[in-house]
Amino acid sequence: MLNEVERWLATRSWSANDRPLHRIMAAKRSTGRTVSVVLPALNEEETVGDIVAVIRHDLMQQVPLVDEIVVVDSGSTDRTSEVAAAAGARVVHRDDILPRIPAVPGKGEVLWRSLLATSGDIVCFIDADLKEFSSDFVSGIVGPLLTDPEVDLVKGMYDRPLGGAAGQGGRVTELMARPLLNMHWPQLAGFVQPLGGEYAARRSLLEQLPFPVGYGIELGMLVDALHLVGLDALAQVDVGVRKHRHQDGQALGRMSAAIYRTAQLRLARGHMIRPALTQFERGRDGFEPRTYSVDTEERPPMVEIAEYAERKVA
Repeated sequence: MLNEVERWLATRSWSANDRPLHRIMAAKRSTGRTVSVVLPALNEEETVGDIVAVIRHDLMQQVPLVDEIVVVDSGSTDRTSEVAAAAGARVVHRDDILPRIPAVPGKGEVLWRSLLATSGDIVCFIDADLKEFSSDFVSGIVGPLLTDPEVDLVKGMYDRPLGGAAGQGGRVTELMARPLLNMHWPQLAGFVQPLGGEYAARRSLLEQLPFPVGYGIELGMLVDALHLVGLDALAQVDVGVRKHRHQDGQALGRMSAAIYRTAQLRLARGHMIRPALTQFERGRDGFEPRTYSVDTEERPPMVEIAEYAERKVA
């Protein structure tokens, strides 16, 4: 491991317990910074309400750490929107944000548009499929951004059990993202969960970053933030255990292809010769090919969007 990474792990890798809530609140009052929590959601009616309810109770009613909770629905066909609204979130549909630019499917697309639907100085992203959710996920990763002005982005780190086995979740991380980062961006080798969906950042950073529209968003954001603000502006916080709905192997293969493509563009700023992934499923007559397109689009930094600039002036 690079000496720089070892030093970073000692100085920028914390536990949620390192910053008690009263210390975080004192920093929020002294700085006047506001905090937005964003949940990107697609058919998450079983879990989104509990997550919103915990954040509202612990971090809005008991202490005023969070200023707004926004659920961005990216086209759910279940009761995600109704459940989220009943729990106390402001629900916004992806297609209603920046309608001038037609929306495309993908998590990164939703996160990019959420910058226009929120107002906080600090934006905290939380996946909407988490089970047994703890508000430490929010306070833990927001804390360093309020108490340390030199930190611009904080990733959550945690154990990810799979089928009752500890540490076996995060298969795409171990098979795709971690090798890519270690080989091409070794400064980022210290991140325990580089693809984790729980992280927070200053708006002043997020608005300057391009957003891959799909699953490449987390890797792309880490790499671009490293180049923009440097390693010491990045940090991670241990928030315990993350339980969520796991995807099947083929879905993980498509996710891996999008992540590899995101890395490829950052390595060469070139184009894939064939932006598609063929997988196989057994049918009545043997294995049948299924070809899926790989996300090939990125959204520009939000600061370049006219509607966003006009909102800042207003």
